[in-house]
Amino acid sequence: MNKNALSKLARAVIETEADAVRGLLSKIDDSFLSACEAILDCDGHVVVIGMGKSGHIGNKIAATLASTGTPAFFLHPAEASHGDLGMITAQDIALLMSNSGETDEVNRILPPLKRLGVPLIAMTGNQASNLARHADIHIHVAVEKEACPLGLAPTSSTTAALAMGDALAVSLLESRGFTQEDFARSHPAGQLGRRLLLHIKDIMHGDGAIPISAAGASIAEAIVEMTAKRLGMTAVLDEDRRVIGVFTDGDLRRALDAQLDPHQTPVSRVMSSDPVTIGPDALAMEGAHLMQDKRIQGLLVVDRHGRLVGALNFQDLLQAGVV
Repeated sequence: MNKNALSKLARAVIETEADAVRGLLSKIDDSFLSACEAILDCDGHVVVIGMGKSGHIGNKIAATLASTGTPAFFLHPAEASHGDLGMITAQDIALLMSNSGETDEVNRILPPLKRLGVPLIAMTGNQASNLARHADIHIHVAVEKEACPLGLAPTSSTTAALAMGDALAVSLLESRGFTQEDFARSHPAGQLGRRLLLHIKDIMHGDGAIPISAAGASIAEAIVEMTAKRLGMTAVLDEDRRVIGVFTDGDLRRALDAQLDPHQTPVSRVMSSDPVTIGPDALAMEGAHLMQDKRIQGLLVVDRHGRLVGALNFQDLLQAGVV
């Protein structure tokens, strides 16, 4: 098979699956809305159940629900028949997935779920199937054809089921008023979690690690302080510890270019008198944006009275995983 044929087949698969997803628009109907309402009214978990490829899709849907504010977990139907049904309570709701609606392992657990009084939502491609008929709510996800040229491998059908699951999860997310901060709390180890949960005070240098120079200090003394604290800058403070300026590597280069005597010239003469500052309770992500917008490498951290409480540079943000 040549490259042109391979490209043609690949494009055909993507077009077929895209058509399958577009076909779902007409299936956002009263049944879909009823499913959303039932899940919002649920006091327990959404238990997603599916076998084979539907199970793989169901596992992902359960993970998406759980990470977007809807408590959920995946249950393998074969394991359910061998004791794992005990994981389900009467407060839960079941989302059962099967393209044909006739999967034995899934249909076999319908009677015990019914006896438990668990509301059943079915997601199938066959409205006349056993699963669709016995569910309380049926979400129809039929596709015109599979992308597999043999019409056998689940391709378009699994893509459609996944997209419908995402539609369900995002609709519930919006209905619950789920926020970025809520998302971050369930993803504390990821970069998004760090961006939305980490504050400036969590990563700034404080106390003795802050580079500080008095307004009357010489450039040479400021250089010593910068070198000792290794942040590429030193804050210039008044007697009340209020920030009146910042002296950076860039200011040092400009002073040397001007051939100023570093031992005789006060740092206040060459400092930047309007430094960019940030509060300790601001998000670290805000600090990153501020540095990028202002094209600077460091920030002074001040309290509401303008007194210095910390300092950080871009390297601190990199090490914290914010950028």
